Amino acid sequence: MSAQGGKPGAYNPGSDGAKMDFRAAMSYGDYLHLDTVLTQQHPLSSAHDEMLFIIQHQTSELWMKLAIHELAAAREGLRSGDTAGMFKMLARVSRIFEQLNSAWDVLRTMTPADYTRFREALGPSSGFQSYQYRMIEYVLGNRNPNMLKPHAHVPDVRAMLAEELERPSFYDEVVGLLYRTLDGSDENAPAPQLKSPHEAVPEIQDRWKQVYENTATYWTLYELGEKLVDLEDYFRRWRFNHVTTVERVIGFKRGTGGTSGVQYLRRMLDVVLFPELWNVRGDL
Repeated sequence: MSAQGGKPGAYNPGSDGAKMDFRAAMSYGDYLHLDTVLTQQHPLSSAHDEMLFIIQHQTSELWMKLAIHELAAAREGLRSGDTAGMFKMLARVSRIFEQLNSAWDVLRTMTPADYTRFREALGPSSGFQSYQYRMIEYVLGNRNPNMLKPHAHVPDVRAMLAEELERPSFYDEVVGLLYRTLDGSDENAPAPQLKSPHEAVPEIQDRWKQVYENTATYWTLYELGEKLVDLEDYFRRWRFNHVTTVERVIGFKRGTGGTSGVQYLRRMLDVVLFPELWNVRGDL
């Protein structure tokens, strides 16, 4: 039976006012440029699972593009004093990494035998070369200038990443706010670690301890600290799921990009983005 008076027949959305003719109007596909997006999957083999591999990585890059967009807005919100906006963006980035985590569940349906059928088609390409992932790391404070090298063949991309290394990371900006709030000025704040991964600074940890021991007084900083921990928590899960997925699919073979594969990814699990926020928990 149809929804119209109980009369049998196909339901017509147009009868409810839905627009049905898009010859002179923007359609869903027009707005999203789906004719372009959905024609960018080009398997290089006849293997069925190569389409899964391509789409999983393309959608991950789209989510990372959004994460960079949100982190840029969060950094601007921090600078301008828009705390509510900053918190919203940070919460969104955490949810983005939750989505990225879920993507591994789909990829893990691909068996080693499935992957072997098209692995050679990848050549030396690897997720290790994702410049958007590198940008997220640089923005959050895990800064290794050596990681510019895989992008030297694309000057615009290398220049964009190098430019990020010239400015304080998001966490450096947070540390500045921490000092301005507790000390009245950031003139005694440690210099930003622009071109090296952020390492724990005892003076920064001492100030976070003050915040966590006086949450009512420093509620905004306390909430900011917890949002950063939440973000890194999801980020760590994403890295862990990456390791287990790679081990499940290729074992301990070398990665297509030349890294040691699982061993390299396991070393990345030891990277801590906001060490003072994790270390302070043992001081409370």
